[in-house]
Amino acid sequence: MNARMLAPLALALCASGAVLAADLKPGLWEFKSKADMPGMPDMSAQMAQMQEQMKNMPPEARRMMEQQMAGHGVAMGNDGAVQVCITPDSARSGNVWAGKSQGDCSYTNTSTTATQVRGTINCTKPKATGDFEAQIDGPTHFTSKVNMKSAEGAMKVDTDARWVAADCGKIKPTAR
Repeated sequence: MNARMLAPLALALCASGAVLAADLKPGLWEFKSKADMPGMPDMSAQMAQMQEQMKNMPPEARRMMEQQMAGHGVAMGNDGAVQVCITPDSARSGNVWAGKSQGDCSYTNTSTTATQVRGTINCTKPKATGDFEAQIDGPTHFTSKVNMKSAEGAMKVDTDARWVAADCGKIKPTAR
């Protein structure tokens, strides 16, 4: 997975971090994103292609790749989705993202209601700015939209997130 492929995934997960300000159910979550990024095919299609390539890997190489991904708090879901473990503390936390940073991105102008989270994102690597909005349908489902602008052009990432299970299995929770 190259850096250009990881950028939309990182932005989708950044937006999901902002949504954790709501009272979500902890456990294994699946994120399916559609990205419109200059010069890049859709992220879900890329992730589905990666899943197909992993199926053809020798079992030892595939196991090693899955372990590395799990160590970073990520696993492949179905049909190009990505799975992430959300801890109980993160799921019930307050509006912890206002004025905070995650990786190379910081959140500002964050506003939260029982069903919506909005704000702006400023990223340094790659340098990009934009806004996000998440619609929380309940403790087991939300959608988010991220619109970013960078030197490479405009990017839009729409994500559908759903709770899968209480047990995260081998996926290590990520620090949020």
